[in-house]
Amino acid sequence: MKYTRLTKEQLEELHQEFINFLATQSITADEWATLKTEKPAVAEQEIDVFSDLVWEGVLKQANYLENVSPQHMYLFHLGENEMKLIAIKILQEGIDITTKEGFNWLRDNYATEKVEILTANKAYSEDRNADKFALVQQGSNITKGQLFQWFESITA
Repeated sequence: MKYTRLTKEQLEELHQEFINFLATQSITADEWATLKTEKPAVAEQEIDVFSDLVWEGVLKQANYLENVSPQHMYLFHLGENEMKLIAIKILQEGIDITTKEGFNWLRDNYATEKVEILTANKAYSEDRNADKFALVQQGSNITKGQLFQWFESITA
């Protein structure tokens, strides 16, 4: 398995897509029920293959990632050949940018000495989706990139 297995909740959300996947494998509903009871290892493998296919599709479409903690914000733009990072570090004690008040403070103070903003570019390894997935595994969320674009406009 290249990525991680989808959770039970994710599989439930993708129920129809999973049925279609099984159909492409020529597995009927009855055969699936039999596989689950008589050959659970094979059923698990099918779920793993489906999970990898879903992750591949999601990661291929992902253009922006965000990883926000109380004192740091890492914003990624996932370009064609490289990823761009905008890293924001809060130097003022007692500020938690994961809260509405803390984020408002950041918006008002981003240009002061209380906030450090760094940028970097990094080329992908041979497996661009694996690089993206590693960031997701570290806590990044796929976004539409509004924060990245805003910070990019003020740091350009």
